[in-house]
Amino acid sequence: MIRSANPLAQEPRYELIARVLRENILSGTLPAGFVLLEGPISTVMQTSRVPVQAALRQLLDDGLIHRFDGRGYLVGDGRTDLTPIRRDIRDLALEVPIDVDDALQTRGTWRHVYDQVEEEVASCQIFGEFRIVETELADHLGVSRTVVRDVLSRLQERGLIRKSASSHWIAGPLTARTVSEKFQLRGIVEPAALRLAAPHIRYAEVEALMERIGTDPGITPDFLGDALLEHCIAQAQNTALVEMIRGNRLLLSAVDRALIRLGLPRDEDTIEQYQTLFDLISRHPIDSACEYLRDHLSITARRYLARMKIVAVIPEAGSFAPYLSPQ
Repeated sequence: MIRSANPLAQEPRYELIARVLRENILSGTLPAGFVLLEGPISTVMQTSRVPVQAALRQLLDDGLIHRFDGRGYLVGDGRTDLTPIRRDIRDLALEVPIDVDDALQTRGTWRHVYDQVEEEVASCQIFGEFRIVETELADHLGVSRTVVRDVLSRLQERGLIRKSASSHWIAGPLTARTVSEKFQLRGIVEPAALRLAAPHIRYAEVEALMERIGTDPGITPDFLGDALLEHCIAQAQNTALVEMIRGNRLLLSAVDRALIRLGLPRDEDTIEQYQTLFDLISRHPIDSACEYLRDHLSITARRYLARMKIVAVIPEAGSFAPYLSPQ
């Protein structure tokens, strides 16, 4: 049940997260030089990385943290040299006021059901256009309409659904044109970001990753795609560009996971391409790596479209969730 008595529950999540981090920095619980990373913070705050990113940008603007030659942010104004303190923030006894914690828990309720809804919504739109009925979604999940709206807002942020002219929530259809345009955009911006990131890539991490390819069963195409983004592309010192890339990849990644759940095998040939790409990056001929990345994305687009066609011709490939109404 959503509790509405706490006025902080109406504040943006990033404001609440920024408030917690700010107070712990000022109190010294987060000391100067401490490395702040999005992932561990999102775990502590029980939220996604998006509001964490916004909170860190706010603290950066306030001069409480600064960028450095490494992943994440350092606590401190950056005017003095600091030795990075690499500890897990989850091991610290962060001070989180009760009212802020309550608000974060309230605002974070949607996370408990989000993955399920994303899976169902991503799977359906391969087969056409569907309307999402809020009341039926609330009944399906056993949650309030407030939680449902939080879930739907998040899906809209990720580009998985949209609102129609009549204010109905609509998913799909995912067309070949949509996929082609997203991959075309990837082919333009991702090589450009990789080129910008080149001076900031931690090449030792890339080489360590390469050693795992072929020996670690956990190295899947999905894993390597995320590794390329996080270890290489996201090191570009242009936040707006990196956020654009993340947003453009979200729908493609969600639908690819849906295709695998529907029975299609992973594209294992992609692993060899990633291995070549990481090898080029590690050798530092960044122009060659950028050209190879562009070619890789072009090949991936064609394979992606072929996989979609295979699933689309399967009659009634699985039943759709009751809140999804074909249009």
